[in-house]
Amino acid sequence: MRIDELARAAEARGFESLFVPEHTHIPASRRSRWPGGADLPKEYWHTVDPFVALTAAAAATTTLRVGTGICLLTERDPLVTAKAVASLDLLSNGRAELGIGAGWNAEEMENHGTAFKTRFAVMSERAQAMKTLWTEEEPEFHGQFVDFDKVWSFPKPVQKPHPPILIGGESIHTLRRVVRFGDGWFPRARGGFDAAANVDRLRAAADEAQRDMGTLSISVFGAPADAAALNAYRAAGIRRAVLALPSADADTLLPMLDRYAALL
Repeated sequence: MRIDELARAAEARGFESLFVPEHTHIPASRRSRWPGGADLPKEYWHTVDPFVALTAAAAATTTLRVGTGICLLTERDPLVTAKAVASLDLLSNGRAELGIGAGWNAEEMENHGTAFKTRFAVMSERAQAMKTLWTEEEPEFHGQFVDFDKVWSFPKPVQKPHPPILIGGESIHTLRRVVRFGDGWFPRARGGFDAAANVDRLRAAADEAQRDMGTLSISVFGAPADAAALNAYRAAGIRRAVLALPSADADTLLPMLDRYAALL
């Protein structure tokens, strides 16, 4: 199903947002094991570019927020990506969300020049450089992995100070990154997700960093289409539950959207 048609169908049913994944390519070697199981689904190497897709989704809608779930910053130039995100935010009238992650496929990121052992440091530094590009008139950045003198980078995002940065992962290290430079946490629901306990985990990390918990959101990726689980998320103060859709035709997806919409 075309993403512009999917976006219109989602908005018509009252959904708040639509997120898409990213893989620039998948190495044929299959050296890195897929965390989801033995065989990597074919859709992993048939993804469209997320920012092209989200622009199409935004152009077909008026209220639906559009985001990456997730953008692999380990495989992206921060100057180019900052412009892509800001352009999407401008053309969508401030509806862009940037979910980011480091990735799990070592060969994939190595093809982009990122060493697996440095992936989290690369992701973090590129995200912080992008924030500088979005918020300063003549930004400059000097780090280990990103280094540029004063530049002009436009457009600036419509959302101020910038589109929300949602950081994927579940470890304590992820939580510390969220409170250090993120706007939200984007954990996966795979294997179960104790809403109250995980909200407490984020609150403890925020308290440790003296960050106001009220400035942070939680979006659960791959949440179950289950009313009891979603009610528990809501009661714990979780802002968003992202439900999964397969790569399929409209005859498959529209009934799924109808079933999901009943949970709203």
